[in-house]
Amino acid sequence: MKNILIISFTSFVLFISIYSGRTTNLANPSLTVKVEGLRNSKGLVQYALYDQEGSLPDQKFKKYHQIRTSDISGGRSSTTFSNLTAGTYAISVLHDENKDGEIKMGLLLPKEGIGFSNFKTIGLSNRPNFRKASFMLDKDSTIVVNMIYK
Repeated sequence: MKNILIISFTSFVLFISIYSGRTTNLANPSLTVKVEGLRNSKGLVQYALYDQEGSLPDQKFKKYHQIRTSDISGGRSSTTFSNLTAGTYAISVLHDENKDGEIKMGLLLPKEGIGFSNFKTIGLSNRPNFRKASFMLDKDSTIVVNMIYK
């Protein structure tokens, strides 16, 4: 009887420690962002993570929650935002070919590649904003952002 109690108690403690670890992971998920199809390997890719309505568009990159850069290899790039709070987020990506941290603009459209979560194309009738680009993050996730070149 004593052995059964010890085994039961040990199992309970083990269950609680495993369950607690899972709760921590769900409360602080990570987000991996992948970009494929970059037109060249010049420069780097800049990833901006947003967490508030009204933060996109952000052409001067001043309203972001977190920002990262990553090298390009074989037309691809990726980065991971770790230890986030579960919630609503949006992503903006820039193929920063001249490494100046800014979107190089043409007459109306960017000369460098850009991308947003949930967007395949952009235009006058399909302009990015936080509501359209946002997604719910409540567990470790990976998203792929489509690069748009004009």
